[in-house]
Amino acid sequence: MSDEEASYDIASREAVELGNRLADAEPEGDVWEIADGLLAGAVQYWLYARQPCGDPDCEDCASLCTAELRMEALHQLVEDFARSSEYFHAPTDFDAGRA
Repeated sequence: MSDEEASYDIASREAVELGNRLADAEPEGDVWEIADGLLAGAVQYWLYARQPCGDPDCEDCASLCTAELRMEALHQLVEDFARSSEYFHAPTDFDAGRA
């Protein structure tokens, strides 16, 4: 496992564990609000980490050099992560087939 993969796995696991700790600490709390707060924090950090360096010739920053390009990249990541999640489909989905 590379350092980048290890960092990704650690960050992902820690975010889930934080959500679980917050929900456990506040049994009457709203898990949707906790999830929204975690997502808001993750988006803020992602946008902070993806700021271009300022060099207009930087090849590393070219794909994220405008707010709109960053938003497109973020949308694609969110869709990819959601679709690959074991929780994407739920048996209680309104469009779930029933026999």
